[in-house]
Amino acid sequence: MPIATALSVNLNKIALMRNSRLSGIPSVTEAARVAIANGADGITVHPRPDLRHIRPSDVYELAAMLQVEFNIEGNPFEGAMGEYPGFLELVRKVRPAQCTLVPDAQDQLTSDHGWDLQQHGQQLKPIIDELKARGIRVSLFMDADSDDIELAAALGADRIELYTESYADAYGSEQQQAVFETFLNAAERAQAAGLGVNAGHDLNLDNLALMASIPNLEEVSIGHALVADALMMGLGDAVSAYKAILVKAGIESGAESNS
Repeated sequence: MPIATALSVNLNKIALMRNSRLSGIPSVTEAARVAIANGADGITVHPRPDLRHIRPSDVYELAAMLQVEFNIEGNPFEGAMGEYPGFLELVRKVRPAQCTLVPDAQDQLTSDHGWDLQQHGQQLKPIIDELKARGIRVSLFMDADSDDIELAAALGADRIELYTESYADAYGSEQQQAVFETFLNAAERAQAAGLGVNAGHDLNLDNLALMASIPNLEEVSIGHALVADALMMGLGDAVSAYKAILVKAGIESGAESNS
């Protein structure tokens, strides 16, 4: 039976706004409560060493209050992340339901590519093993056109997260269908290898439905567009609107809820 796609709300942009003042407004934890009350299946954060948005204190506070899945994203290599107290140390202390490993450099504005597992796979293997031994589901951030998707399974990852910026850029253009088929093929390859499939980056109210039509897409992580919509709609209504798209896609596919 197909599964319904879960919505994990990324709170980075809430924290970015909060950090522009010293008042603590808006509250990251209150935003999480509103998101969950309006249908979010999970909460995502992506702490970075420059602390420009999510801070370690946010991670600890969210971990203490969440009763939905917590997904922490980041680069596990200490040389890339610096000490803040360090990405892996943060994950070890919190033990989120899911850890999404992303090959970010310190100076990146946002995530902009997936892993090259031919280059980094052997470095990632002991990290994947450790996180799984701690009961944490491991997802690897991957490009849809990567030749390494099956290698993610061989390294022991539980899932991949397809980096969807190229899909978002092509949506509404003549290239839309061809690019979407690349993502559909990537998902099918991953699932055939025993991997679950997540997706995220630049998904929005316009392009989400087509991406959610991928059979057995486990989860989408959405932050930037959802928070931008929240400025006009209100956070609760924005979360509800995104969730409604996923529910409709699930009904159309005959899916059962995975939340």
